[in-house]
Amino acid sequence: MANLSGAGVASVVPGALSTAICSGLPARRRRAHLLAMGSKSRETIYGASVRAAAERAAEVRKEADRLAVEAWNKRMLGFKGPAQPSPTLGEALNAGYAYLEVRCLGCDTHQTVPLDIVRRPKTTPVHELERYMRCRQCSEVRGYPYKRSHLVALRVTKITASDPPSTWWPGERD
Repeated sequence: MANLSGAGVASVVPGALSTAICSGLPARRRRAHLLAMGSKSRETIYGASVRAAAERAAEVRKEADRLAVEAWNKRMLGFKGPAQPSPTLGEALNAGYAYLEVRCLGCDTHQTVPLDIVRRPKTTPVHELERYMRCRQCSEVRGYPYKRSHLVALRVTKITASDPPSTWWPGERD
């Protein structure tokens, strides 16, 4: 039977792996090494680099989301669709596009829908919202919910006099 009262047993620290018994290091040297590592917290050593990497990842995600939304907008405005595949609600909001421009096929009006009030998961693609869009003016005239609409583009701002609705390019096509 082996003598367990040697240096290997003394190097075991509570909570350490059992392989420390077989390390062959003297007990004092092993303990001194552990105490030296405990003098700085991991937050001090790695905290700044972890935060910097997280900030960089967030910036890159925002840029990627912005590019995806711009590509979808160009496809929608240049070719009048197809609406699929489209960015998700979360991607659009992350990119700074807070409004969805919708065109009513009945009265030919353009309206903006704020994306932050849409009660859908942020993973919902924007094109799935098309079937839920209803024109209030056409619904009041007809007496029933009028659902025919067409997605135009994602926008940063609402439609105003200084920021008119998007147009199909090149030129207005029907």
